[in-house]
Amino acid sequence: MRVIEHIQKAERTLFTIEILPPKKGENIETLFSHVESLLEFEPSFIDVTYHREEYIYREQTDGSYKKIVTRKRPGTVGICASIQNRYNIDTVPHLICGGFSKEDTENMLIELDFLGIENVLVLRGDPIKSEPGFVAHPEGHCYASEMIKQVADMNRGVYLDAELQDATPTNFCIGAAGYPEKHFESPNINTDFQHLKKKVELGAEFIVTQMFFNNQAYFDFVRRCREHDINVPIIPGLKPMATMNHLTLLPQFFHLDIPEALSLEVAKCKDNKEVKEVGIEWCVQQCKELIEFGVPVLHFYTMSRSELVKRVAKEVF
Repeated sequence: MRVIEHIQKAERTLFTIEILPPKKGENIETLFSHVESLLEFEPSFIDVTYHREEYIYREQTDGSYKKIVTRKRPGTVGICASIQNRYNIDTVPHLICGGFSKEDTENMLIELDFLGIENVLVLRGDPIKSEPGFVAHPEGHCYASEMIKQVADMNRGVYLDAELQDATPTNFCIGAAGYPEKHFESPNINTDFQHLKKKVELGAEFIVTQMFFNNQAYFDFVRRCREHDINVPIIPGLKPMATMNHLTLLPQFFHLDIPEALSLEVAKCKDNKEVKEVGIEWCVQQCKELIEFGVPVLHFYTMSRSELVKRVAKEVF
């Protein structure tokens, strides 16, 4: 089922999660056990992230340089198919621009279509550590909006090969990312909304937000989206704070603000065990307020760890 259909048919706020593929060489059963621990909350769909390989160039004894892959999480398509087959839960694979040519994207979409996967979340993707900034594939897309157009074209039966006749249309429900506290590369908030509106005009049917800890940022974001005639469902992304170093790491990597009240409570904690309790309570209160606001979905960034999300969900669902 398409994400937008889940939302339209729902009589309550839905529970959904995002998971990471295991690192290369790790056992997928660990991931399945994580998913299974959350099945009692009946996730309507599960996002599966896609990660580009990260690499360095290491000098060889002959003076040449060899490309060495340092990190890789393969398997997004396979994990999505496995989850749908094993648990009968719809999946939302992430599509990213970085590292993909347009033909790579088309081939991946064809595979997803053949597997009966009806949803995608289209993202530009972050730069890898070996790049000073985002670098697009020379035959790929520079922006998520361009990839959204490619997916929307395929939904109309338009493929890259213009000579194809009577090509079968796909039926993907397209999601896009939204940033309640502004994408860090946007020069200003209005430019950010213009880019988001373009994604919707090109075919995005729902928006999933970057994680946030201040609900007012989400409320303001929704209001300003509506003022810009962006009227698709806006799904809030949430994550319980778990460690003391999240106070610095989350703002650094995700370019978000930690409310002063939360940071003060975390600062009082003696260890990470106490931080988890603070993070759970804060997230529970966020969820209750968001449900009262009328959000269609609560979407949890689990980082493939279920413990904290499970405790939050028990209090909310």
